[in-house]
Amino acid sequence: MDKYDAQKMYSIYDRWPEIAKKSWEAEIDAVNFDNINHIVFAGMGGSGAIGDVFASILSKSNIHVNVVKGYVLPKTVNSDTLVVVTSVSGDTAETLAILESAHSIGCRIVAFSSGGKMEKYCIQNNINHRVIPQYHSPRGSFTSFLYSILKVLCDTLGIAQDDVLESIIELEKIGKKINSLNLTGENPALGLSEW
Repeated sequence: MDKYDAQKMYSIYDRWPEIAKKSWEAEIDAVNFDNINHIVFAGMGGSGAIGDVFASILSKSNIHVNVVKGYVLPKTVNSDTLVVVTSVSGDTAETLAILESAHSIGCRIVAFSSGGKMEKYCIQNNINHRVIPQYHSPRGSFTSFLYSILKVLCDTLGIAQDDVLESIIELEKIGKKINSLNLTGENPALGLSEW
């Protein structure tokens, strides 16, 4: 494993269930925005993928969801729109541009990063911001950010806490099967890679 993954990314993936649970149980202040019918999730790379997960979760709700992976907000955005901006580093140019645009329009905003320019901008402009720990890399931080954002927005989005807890249990089950210590034919990740 170390030959092909010199930075030991696999060790972070092995910890994803633990990181998810820790993030969900962390003391982090929730926000509650009333009467949300349009949400924009903005982010690049893994942060953008978090928006895709939320779009899937909310697909059966009455909330209109856009995922933006670039510099421009949809034209349908207004002061009643909730814009959720995520940048693990806090320095992603596209996401910072979205944050500034949303602020100038007067949108409701909540931002997530491990610090960087995003945190500074939010402090200067009195914008809801949550600092989330980064694990290894932005990609490795996926569950840390996903479950922290779930915790912060659970009530706003009407997501049942039991569903979140069930997802952590499922993540633990899958994690045991695909763990780097299970390099047997029963590991579905190995089968997928061979295929």
